[in-house]
Amino acid sequence: MGKMLRVGKIINTHGIKGDLKVLPLTDYMERFEELDWVYLDGNNEKFYIRNVKYMPTVVLLSFKGYEDINLVKKFRDRYLLIDESQRRDLPEDTHYIADIVGLDVYTVENKHIGKVKDIIQTGSNEVYVIEDENDKEIMIPAVKEFIIDIRLDERKIIIDPIEGMV
Repeated sequence: MGKMLRVGKIINTHGIKGDLKVLPLTDYMERFEELDWVYLDGNNEKFYIRNVKYMPTVVLLSFKGYEDINLVKKFRDRYLLIDESQRRDLPEDTHYIADIVGLDVYTVENKHIGKVKDIIQTGSNEVYVIEDENDKEIMIPAVKEFIIDIRLDERKIIIDPIEGMV
């Protein structure tokens, strides 16, 4: 398996027939209807999707062969993963979180700031958590005013921080 992408996190069971409450980790909730199967973190087995339903903030998902709550309780707190072959083409200027984490960050003056360690998903925009050489965390809102360019092919991000941000 190549690079895996998280698309959801199982937060609980729902009912007694094997349904799972999944917190979507994608901007496109209907994404789950396009998937035939997913992986669970820590498991190389494919889990084939039987049914998908939507609630306001979660997805109800069930797997073929797992039609009983006793078979799925153990899946709580696990991530749903897809592989490279299941990626969707994203609109211009949008990127997968997995592609951003690990990129080197430079200022417009070409000063190395650190590496993207994590991305915090807030309601309005994402925040890039950058770890510098001293293990200090710097948080940069992922907005065009600060993120000038993301160059996946060069594995780097160019930022233009305001005074005091870095």
